[in-house]
Amino acid sequence: MPSRLSDAYKDHPVYLHHKYLDFDSLKELPDSYTWTTQPEDHPCPNSVSGRESTVPVIDLHRPSALDLIGHACRTWGVFQVTNHGVPERLLDSIQSAGENLFSLPVQQKLRAARLPDGIPGYGVARISPFFPKLMWSEGFTIVGSPLEHARQLWPNDHAEFCDVIEEYEKEMRKLAGTLMGLMLGSLGVCKGDIKWAGPRGDFAGSCDALQLNSYPACPDPDRAMGLAPHTDSTLLTILFQNGTSGLQVLKEGCGWVTVPPVPGALVVNVGDLLHILSNGLYPSILHRAVVNRTQHRLSVAYLYGPPSDVQVSPLPKLIDQNNPPLYRPVTWSEYLGTKAKHFDKALSSVRLCTRMNKLQDANDQVVKVG
Repeated sequence: MPSRLSDAYKDHPVYLHHKYLDFDSLKELPDSYTWTTQPEDHPCPNSVSGRESTVPVIDLHRPSALDLIGHACRTWGVFQVTNHGVPERLLDSIQSAGENLFSLPVQQKLRAARLPDGIPGYGVARISPFFPKLMWSEGFTIVGSPLEHARQLWPNDHAEFCDVIEEYEKEMRKLAGTLMGLMLGSLGVCKGDIKWAGPRGDFAGSCDALQLNSYPACPDPDRAMGLAPHTDSTLLTILFQNGTSGLQVLKEGCGWVTVPPVPGALVVNVGDLLHILSNGLYPSILHRAVVNRTQHRLSVAYLYGPPSDVQVSPLPKLIDQNNPPLYRPVTWSEYLGTKAKHFDKALSSVRLCTRMNKLQDANDQVVKVG
């Protein structure tokens, strides 16, 4: 079992044997990047038979923010937040840092290439091996200090990039602690019920990573995929969009819903570990990124999880005779390794087979047969 986040892929290295492309130079979509679009893949409109079909936007200064977050977590697994306290200046700076990075020549970016069994560095999405086609995107992952990889990209001029990343991570860590408190509070759980929240209740020992994503303009966006459907292996993820639409979430009973960029807002989504912590009450949202013909899209995802040695399991306050624990305890590092091996079957692989689950499975089989 890996003990550190950086060791999560030691037993599950990812080898991707393909040529890294200069996306901006391509006039046609290569066959290796051509996806077959099915009718059900198209996003639904923002009004579906009267059902709520717009991702909630929540002002964190509102007195009702806790209740609104709880409702959004239960019904969507994703919401947007405003009045979050992250300076607009910093959002502009992280966007500029990402644009500067991804505008470098391919060979220069490959100096900081991610190792097959590592997490940080430049490369394509780690979920790529689970899909038959490649994704129209590139990424850069930071775990801990950005200095090592920044030196490889800019040997003599990396200080500004590192300063922006470190300031952004600090602000995101603070916001994530606030959101974690609200999301737990909406479950009727206080910070004191979480041992790893720390004596000050600020979750200071939590682990995190930063993922910068680039989605270049695409010559044939209807047949390409920026980032394939997946859930995050986190407690929660905070996403900054640069004003360009592309993020879509799968809403039950509706289909794929676009999450429109709201000026100054940040997107927050429930990850697999919070789904486990909530004993299934909060769904980890399936999401994807689509591309467009004219605009380059940049996103920055802050990935937030528990301390590396802490096992996450359903909260005792959410368990009783009628609601047994659905999942076994698992650390973030262990779960990342499980997801690297099983991908969309990762949650079911850590699910406990209780008597209630067996009865539900039996009922499902009866329904299928009938």
